Amino acid sequence: MRLDPTKLVPGAKSVISLLLNYFPDSNKENDNDSNELKISKYAYGKDYHYVIKEKLKEFYQFINDEIGEVNGRVFVDSAPVMDKAWAKKSGLGWMGKNTNIISPKEGSFFFIAELIVDLELEYDHAIKDYCGSCTRCIDACPTDAIYEPYKIDGSKCISYFTIELKENIPSEYHEKLGNWIFGCDICQDICPWNRFSKPNKEQQFTPLNGILEMNNHDWEEMTEDVFRKIFKDSPLKRPGFEGLKRNIRANS
Repeated sequence: MRLDPTKLVPGAKSVISLLLNYFPDSNKENDNDSNELKISKYAYGKDYHYVIKEKLKEFYQFINDEIGEVNGRVFVDSAPVMDKAWAKKSGLGWMGKNTNIISPKEGSFFFIAELIVDLELEYDHAIKDYCGSCTRCIDACPTDAIYEPYKIDGSKCISYFTIELKENIPSEYHEKLGNWIFGCDICQDICPWNRFSKPNKEQQFTPLNGILEMNNHDWEEMTEDVFRKIFKDSPLKRPGFEGLKRNIRANS
């Protein structure tokens, strides 16, 4: 299903690949050596699944209104679709050594989504890889998850430990977490191409009330009721209250 879009959308002829910038206007972390507990930039505001799904549905309706009935489906992490492969193939950027899609004009702080349709379109093409001899992302990864250029061991990634992992984080990685309690931006923060990142203009990605002002004590003393109130529409719901507390303990 990942390799053949027609198994997801019968009669599919085109993949429309899209990016949505989430780079914030203000930052939780000033640097990666900060002693403050940190969350990934993409989690500052409302859960991107809700935001992008709504935009994709509007876009799909627009296509139907302008062209006529078009068979298709919208995707944002909702099915076995190779987001990065399609984004690369459609020229939105190249796949960097940290395996993120990098745009030469906007860096890599964006979400990827698709609309797969049964329309034949004029297709864009892949662009050149501009990573060159740079290995900053590889050198900066504290867990050696990027074990060689363009290859990543997801089971060693801080994002995996703090979001996907259901069990306790292995003790040998505690000192390598770098105060990250949800996700990790190290390999993007260090990337020279992200000097071109511009603050997003999406109102729904505005940082949730007080999230950027929270200090370590606030995180450590947070109750489940407060967690549910602040993060009810946030990506932080993914690991849940207990998962977040586990991540905080692993960083202490």
